Order: sequence, then C-alpha cells, then structure tokens
Amino acid sequence: MSRFRDFNFKLLVIEKLMYGRPRLLPVYDLPGRLAERGIRDAASHVLRNGLHEEVLPESRAHFEALEIPAELLARVEELCFDAGAEVFRHCAPAWDGEDDLFDVRSLDDLALLPNLRAVTFVRDGVLAVPDAEEIFAARGIDTD
Repeated sequence: MSRFRDFNFKLLVIEKLMYGRPRLLPVYDLPGRLAERGIRDAASHVLRNGLHEEVLPESRAHFEALEIPAELLARVEELCFDAGAEVFRHCAPAWDGEDDLFDVRSLDDLALLPNLRAVTFVRDGVLAVPDAEEIFAARGIDTD
C-alpha cells in the first residue's frame, strides 16, 4: 500500500475517491458516527468542546489508517485544491476555512498518482506550496 507524506494531500485524494463520482472507497460519515453516540449536531458538538480548530482524533485515525490500493490511486486523473472539500467536513465539522488546518504543504505525494493529468486551484483553496505551478508543469499536469 502507498504511504502518503502529507496528510492533507491524502485527504484531497480521499475526496476524489470517497466523495466523488463514482465512489471508489466506502464513505466515512462522521455525522452518522456521532449520531450513533447521541450527538445530533457535529458542528455544535465540536464548538462546545473546543475542538473546532483541529481534525477530530477519530477522523484523523480513520483517514491515516485508510489504505488506498495503487489500482485506485492510478484512477485519479484530476484533483481540486478546494477549501470546500466534503472530506474536511468529516474531519473538522465546524471548520470555517479561515486558517491553514487543511493546507497542503508538500507535493511529494504526486508520485503516488501516476495518471494525474489536471489540478484545479480555487482562489481560497488549500495549496500552500511555493512554486506549485512549476512543479505541476514539470510533471505534465495541467493547471486551471
């Protein structure tokens, strides 16, 4: 199984495989898991407990342990560096996108995606890698 160096980069890959279409990984549903414990509103729960500025430990543990087979990584042809990714809601349900909690700081994991052909940047996105466009261009990856 492939090992990711940048947890936030891995989350964007998970976004594509778990919450995109077609869904290629079983969905992790944090609100559903919390509801099983009697917590009806995930965002209110994390705010009340001072957990709003971090990835919830149970979510981090799940996504860090998630093994993504090379065959699935090979199916990733595009990624979007968007602060509004659904996977972030399952990690930090009250995150407001105003800090660097989910910033991708390394593109070393690009090597795990042999068929990545395009990336999309969103103005308020989560890519915090200097010279990222040059790195993508050197790998023949189109940028929008």
